[in-house]
Amino acid sequence: MVMDSGERVLTALHCGVPDRVPVNYFANPGIDGRLKRHFGLEASDNEGLLLALGVDFRRVEPPYRGPKLHPDYPERGVISDCWGNRMRKVEHGSGCYWDFCEFPLAETGPEEVAAWPMPSPDDFDYSGIAEQCRRWRSFAVCVGDPGTADVINSSGRVRGMEQTLIDFALDEPAGTLLAERRAEIQLEVLRRTIEAAKGGIDFLWMGEDLGTQIAPLISMETFRRHLKPLHQRFIDLAASFGLPVMAHCCGSSSWVFDEWIGMGVKAVDTLQPEAANMAPEYLKRRFGGRLAFHGCISTAGALSFGSVEEVRKVCRDTLDIMMPGGGYCFAPTHLIQDNSPLENVLEMYRCAREFGRC
Repeated sequence: MVMDSGERVLTALHCGVPDRVPVNYFANPGIDGRLKRHFGLEASDNEGLLLALGVDFRRVEPPYRGPKLHPDYPERGVISDCWGNRMRKVEHGSGCYWDFCEFPLAETGPEEVAAWPMPSPDDFDYSGIAEQCRRWRSFAVCVGDPGTADVINSSGRVRGMEQTLIDFALDEPAGTLLAERRAEIQLEVLRRTIEAAKGGIDFLWMGEDLGTQIAPLISMETFRRHLKPLHQRFIDLAASFGLPVMAHCCGSSSWVFDEWIGMGVKAVDTLQPEAANMAPEYLKRRFGGRLAFHGCISTAGALSFGSVEEVRKVCRDTLDIMMPGGGYCFAPTHLIQDNSPLENVLEMYRCAREFGRC
């Protein structure tokens, strides 16, 4: 039976066997632009590129329309977003990225955190959500992203990673308050977005980076004490609308998957195969049938540094391992990096079409 994209993705997220493997895409601006030029698309034609690559996923979010809450510092090349994250452009050999810097809450206590300006859920524009969902009704539409529900990275952007890890190891009230304030706002924005979609959203995407390349980033005790209660609120919100949850997690993160399964997570994302206990064979053997998988095509391996033939082998081998029995979505482990050769990226998506029939 031929499925549309929404049916295909939801079947996979529930560990079923779709008609073909669902496909996703995300990339940095440099390679994104090269792909658009290859397909003869305008630089702004994101939808055209998704169609050209055969992508089954779409994402909606309400734009922020509120006041500017935090100043920019042009004399230092620093811009600030509505959460107070400060960023500076860093140039590199194949492009650039915006790196977080300065960490304005690094040495503050609960009083300063309580007074820190954050966006109101009233300052987001939900008016276009239903129309976006209607336009994408044949696709799998998600709300949220890897930064949704995220505690460690999001706190680290304004408090610094070192202080953030100290906060949760030592139960520092300022760190706890920061995470709770942000979660309250995110939950209300998500609730209003889902309601505005009028049934047009298919799943919620959340995230929390919990691993280095070789080991857990925090202990299970710390996860259960500080992160699990916040994550559970997002999972419960999704469940109240009948939506499955996909959880993003970088690095060696399989140590938390059983815990997430018990909390109601249906799928896990990123799945860096070079990290400890993250090889496709291990994940499929250990969690197959209980979790769906989204990712596994490393942006730090053959896609960036190998030949077309090596990319083809990696993609085919991954599909051969992850597709049987269902529950797999073909996707890069992160944004495809700007140093990735165009022909390698094209081969990646060619393999999904050629070898992705279930």
